[in-house]
Amino acid sequence: MLMAAKIGIISEHKPGEGRIPLTPSQIQKVLVQNPQFSIKVQPSKQRRFKDDEFSSLGIEMASDLGDANLVMAVKEIAVKDIIKDQAYLYFSHTIKGQDYNMPMLQHILDVGATLLDYELIRDDNDRRLVFFGRHAGLAGMVNTLWSYGQRLQAQGVENPFLMIKQAQDYQNLEEITSSIQIIGTEVKRWMADKPALVIGVTGYGNVSGGAQEIVDNLPLIEMSATELLSADLDGYHGQIIKVVFKEEDMFEVKDPAQSFELQDYFDHPEKYKAKFNIYLDKLNILVNCIYWDTPYPRLITLDEIKAHYAANPSLIVVGDITCDIDGAIQFNTDSTLSPDPSYVYDVNTGERKMGFEGEGPVVMAVDNLPTELPREASEAFGEALLPFVVAMGDCDYSKSFEQLDLPAEVKRAVIAHGGQLTPNYEYLNKYLKV
Repeated sequence: MLMAAKIGIISEHKPGEGRIPLTPSQIQKVLVQNPQFSIKVQPSKQRRFKDDEFSSLGIEMASDLGDANLVMAVKEIAVKDIIKDQAYLYFSHTIKGQDYNMPMLQHILDVGATLLDYELIRDDNDRRLVFFGRHAGLAGMVNTLWSYGQRLQAQGVENPFLMIKQAQDYQNLEEITSSIQIIGTEVKRWMADKPALVIGVTGYGNVSGGAQEIVDNLPLIEMSATELLSADLDGYHGQIIKVVFKEEDMFEVKDPAQSFELQDYFDHPEKYKAKFNIYLDKLNILVNCIYWDTPYPRLITLDEIKAHYAANPSLIVVGDITCDIDGAIQFNTDSTLSPDPSYVYDVNTGERKMGFEGEGPVVMAVDNLPTELPREASEAFGEALLPFVVAMGDCDYSKSFEQLDLPAEVKRAVIAHGGQLTPNYEYLNKYLKV
């Protein structure tokens, strides 16, 4: 007789989502090391790991996960699949009070289910431990460079960036890397009689690291933000210049008598304002990789991008990898899907037009970029998750929140339990519909 599942992995329902929290080999590793542990996987036609990759390793495939102690997914689980007293782990996109997921959170509370969120699995220093950030950066930079080639073509300029494909159209990261290195030779030849091409990257975390990992395959030089401001770009003819912006480059204290302090910026963002508009005239491509929430200043406002296009429209492509709608990049008005990833924000009308033609910057705004590299992204994600899998599967979620036997890193990630928001997330009550 098959034992009840400790963990059930659900089939993703969102279009194009090919990732999984644990790969077949990682599941096999857990089961070999823990013979009394059981993991079931729902069959899926869209998952990039095929069903027979699991079954060939002796992993049970089952449509019904009702006996699972914990159900895992990558993206939000459909409300109809969230049942009474069950525990769930996925990226819920609720901690900012996102309107579109408040009905889901309310349903979880109504049925007394438990919700854990990968985004909140953190160490004692509040550093995220389980994430897809690097792969978002990898895919996002590929798609941004692809968008740049398409934009130039729409302006009547044939260019070697047209040889770059979207991330989803490559077999794997190795193919992406070797392809862009080869294309880099053509880019260098093409750039010989062209003005400098300046590519800005905001932030220096995992997302930024992934983005830089891609662009560094091109022949480029690097400048600091300060050097960019003082540089006469006429002296860099034919060069690709990468600039990585840190917080002190992008923001300043509103009170001119005070100086920028990083921790103070994190603790009191309301005291700061953006100064990023001073760089706009020198940028051609911007890749945004910074976290944003409502207390923080916007990086570029609607008024600033409109003024930029009225004077010197040099910034023609923005890859908003973090994809906060109406957020740091205020003119990112909506997310896009991988098959049609980019649109032009019309600075005169405020409307968006899919494609690459129009009066305004191209915005690449795919909000689930890691799924364009589903196998590599799943493998890296699962490796980070493995240390917590057995404890999460063995936990008795029928106990009170205080009694849940979970690692501290995971217990911090419990948003809701037994029909109530847990203490750290009671603030979400104000976003729920009463």
